[in-house]
Amino acid sequence: MADSSEIEWTDATWNPVRGCTKVSPGCKHCYAEAFAERFRGVPGHAYEQGFDLRLAPELLTRPLYWARPRTIFVNSMSDLFHEGVPESYIDCVFAMMELADWHVYQVLTKRAGRMRQVLEQEDMPAHIWLGVSVEDRKYGLPRIEELRRTPAAVRFLSIEPLLEDIAGDLDLTGIDWVIVGGESGPDARPMHPDWVRRIRERCGAQGVPFFFKQWGAWLPISEMTEPEFDRLYEPAPEQDPERARRCRVQNFGIGFDGGKDHWRKVGGYPSYLTFRVGKKAAGRTLDGKLHGAMPPEVRGERPGLEELRRRKAEAARLVDEVTGTIAELEPDEMEAAIREEFTRQLTQPRRKCRRCGCTDYDSQQCIEAQGHPCWWVAEDLCSRCEGRE
Repeated sequence: MADSSEIEWTDATWNPVRGCTKVSPGCKHCYAEAFAERFRGVPGHAYEQGFDLRLAPELLTRPLYWARPRTIFVNSMSDLFHEGVPESYIDCVFAMMELADWHVYQVLTKRAGRMRQVLEQEDMPAHIWLGVSVEDRKYGLPRIEELRRTPAAVRFLSIEPLLEDIAGDLDLTGIDWVIVGGESGPDARPMHPDWVRRIRERCGAQGVPFFFKQWGAWLPISEMTEPEFDRLYEPAPEQDPERARRCRVQNFGIGFDGGKDHWRKVGGYPSYLTFRVGKKAAGRTLDGKLHGAMPPEVRGERPGLEELRRRKAEAARLVDEVTGTIAELEPDEMEAAIREEFTRQLTQPRRKCRRCGCTDYDSQQCIEAQGHPCWWVAEDLCSRCEGRE
């Protein structure tokens, strides 16, 4: 949790839940997991347990103690609607957001189905925005329909990392904001510029604010000036100025279909040479412009001293109530309680792989192969069997 944030579309982060598990290809190179696992085993650190799912009830009331109004990304290091987070705890998080209503909250999830189930009977205040992550057609687009069915004053999409062209199937009805970004990190997957442009066009056609967050680790040649491109190559030897120059960074051609090292047009869209220059160097301009549109913010007034004291007392009462069976337990008992809730919700009857009969919802082989567990694979094939038929 931080009172400031380097994430371009928010002011601060608040993490009353830590840790997560992978559910789809967008999770494959999770930045939060990479950060948290660096501190596994460090005594006293917030991520002493690495990226294991943990509740942090001691942080529930933190927004009430931030006087200056902020736009807050809720659970940048987790997913509030993870199956292992008790519904009573989720309710308490939303209660804190309602009590500290001089902030705007951005709640983002990949578990859109559970979000809808938990919130479908709620009347969501205007200062709480709900969003879903969208990375591709297979896993990302279905979350948008779940979001549409969830009550919210502001609904947004975080299309990051964008892994393929989705614009042709992207329906923005009922959507108030779209964020697009590429993947960063050592194993980042590149993003074709026309995937982004087509989403920008769709947003413009439907009047939806468009925010381009970043290119990520890879920058296409279309976004470079000639001097920038020239600096990526070593000088030609003086004795042989016509000799091909060696590129200083990794590069390849990316096709519109995501294919590498081919130069044919796909659907009328060209391939682009793309270079691994790193997130900072790649920047966030698209066609030479910054795109930072956001929905209008509606927030309450910060209350006076007496009302603030009343709200803090109410918050403390709610925290005591929700932590009666969780936070007051010893650490080992608390971990066991979370594991029990996690197991109870995830071990319900699920589809079997029609080829091998696999029902293991947390198979490491599946996660390593696809970035998601077996039971998220379409056509009831686990990731070890997919493609064999």
